[in-house]
Amino acid sequence: MKKISVLGSTGSVGRSTLSLAGLNPDRFRIVGLAARRNAARLLEQAQKYSPLAVALHDREQAAWLRQQLPGTPVLEGQEGVSRLAAEVEAEIVVAAITGAAGLIPTLAAIQAGRDVALANKETLVMAGELMMREVRDAKVRLLPVDSEHSAIHQCLNGERQAQVKRILLTASGGPFFGKSLRELSEVTVQEALNHPTWKMGPKITVDSATLMNKGLEVIEAHHLFGLQPGQVEIVIHPQSMVHSMVEFVDGAIMAQLGITDMRLPVGYALSYPDRCNLPVPSLDLFAMRPLEFHPPDPVKFPCLRLAEAALQQGRTTPAALNAANEVAVGLFLEGRIPFPDIPAVIEGVLDRHRPRDPESLEVVLEVDRRSRLEAHDLAVTRM
Repeated sequence: MKKISVLGSTGSVGRSTLSLAGLNPDRFRIVGLAARRNAARLLEQAQKYSPLAVALHDREQAAWLRQQLPGTPVLEGQEGVSRLAAEVEAEIVVAAITGAAGLIPTLAAIQAGRDVALANKETLVMAGELMMREVRDAKVRLLPVDSEHSAIHQCLNGERQAQVKRILLTASGGPFFGKSLRELSEVTVQEALNHPTWKMGPKITVDSATLMNKGLEVIEAHHLFGLQPGQVEIVIHPQSMVHSMVEFVDGAIMAQLGITDMRLPVGYALSYPDRCNLPVPSLDLFAMRPLEFHPPDPVKFPCLRLAEAALQQGRTTPAALNAANEVAVGLFLEGRIPFPDIPAVIEGVLDRHRPRDPESLEVVLEVDRRSRLEAHDLAVTRM
């Protein structure tokens, strides 16, 4: 039986992980649960799955949770989440805490020798070189949970990297595919959160609307699969049935198809190199709509261009990109800046950034801190 800790258990990926574990009690046991907030949901999960320990980033809520779970250790703060990731004896840690907050606990799990199922793309965007070096040093596996990177992982299974010509990362296009620049200038928060295919948290849903989600995934794929920046391309695929494709040097293209259910990529990561039985419907090929593929529009969606430029520039530039994006998206969700200001704030931060070598976690975190302050300053001048 494989023992699993889940960082970000109250979010969408975390809940999918727990659902999958509940469907396969003979294969998986939940030994650790951690979340940033939402103590009430974490309490329900702890009562259902009886983990060895839980952790809550929010200290005040952790005190309340400790009273509700007298027989279970309740760790608190970022250090508590990191301790759970490193010290609870799990064979694999699902890293699903959204944003930069997931970096330190994920790194702690790797350094403790835990395999990691990675659902936090920001970790590799911020500190990809550092993270992959730690993965190699610890001799652990970093298994992708994003549906697109899981698809690539499956297509590359048994293949040699030298035979890969390019990767085709598919994107649904988000809720605003086909809208004009004028229409994009007037979109509301509610419209941005109305994703046509996936049910996700607010931050990643807005990233999908700006296509920054795909830009971050290009950077993530670069690190995960050891590819050059020019080997990763974005393809708009509104039906979300083809999760991604790999083209090989002989011109053959291998694709992975499936229904839009996060339990599939989560199950593949947890079971790898095996697969687990899932009670999900088969993809009905005869009922499928025609499959469409379109190039992205970098004028309407400049976040793609900004992410690709950050990858080309390298060093700490992707960390600055990620920090600026998190701040800008947060301000948009609060209704403080309009939708087009998201890429404008990010570009302003990147224009100011002076890249450094990301030789340590401290350097990456300092770039993250400074870029967040600059993003706030730039946003204020636009309000």
